[in-house]
Amino acid sequence: MDEKQVIRLKEVSIYHGGENQSVKQILREGEMVLSEVDLSVRRGEFVYLIGRVGSGKSSLLKTLYAEVPLLTGEGMIAGFNLRKLKRKEIPYLRRRIGIVFQDYQLLNDRNVFMNLYYVLKATGWKKESEIRERIDKVLKMVHLEMKSYKMPFELSGGEQQRLVIARALLNDPEVLLADEPTGNLDPLTADGIMQIFREITDRGCAVVMSTHNTSLIENYPARAILFQKGKTSEVDLKQILA
Repeated sequence: MDEKQVIRLKEVSIYHGGENQSVKQILREGEMVLSEVDLSVRRGEFVYLIGRVGSGKSSLLKTLYAEVPLLTGEGMIAGFNLRKLKRKEIPYLRRRIGIVFQDYQLLNDRNVFMNLYYVLKATGWKKESEIRERIDKVLKMVHLEMKSYKMPFELSGGEQQRLVIARALLNDPEVLLADEPTGNLDPLTADGIMQIFREITDRGCAVVMSTHNTSLIENYPARAILFQKGKTSEVDLKQILA
């Protein structure tokens, strides 16, 4: 694997199966969502995943952060082999990647600072001074340094999404995976989120983002992977938008 590549998938098929099914059962009885997926992403690269709802974008992201197991093909992310990944290793993988969910998944009984503090303590940070310094740094990155005392329900939708991005950046990830991060936001707020993502890639972190927002794609052009009929293919955005 090229040392500059942070994601590499080769001849990957993705299946949905029952929670207690064995690998053989899933391959035999499960639903194949995607097949013949080849994808590589380098450090600092921005990549869109585009396609209709239900086309497999979220399934691919879930495979990359190990919620859906990779059963066929080759898969590497942030130095982890997804085919050989053991359950006990998943928390260590997720410290190397950041995940931005559309539904935020914030702790509503804790303020902004404590939402981030909890994550750092849970991922092994010990020194209070280093924890506070890291929280201050990521809040500045997402322009929330003046909101650390606020509760999540006191934030706007865009501010909540920026808090989710801050949380994803806490452990200085190599890759940030974002599933429809602007889906519930107005155009101006969504534009602000995209500017933050671009700042993140400028620092060397790759961003892989699923979206159906064509105006954002037009304003922030980048590589695009089209999901269609159970397959993926790299496409020329200029031709699609034209």
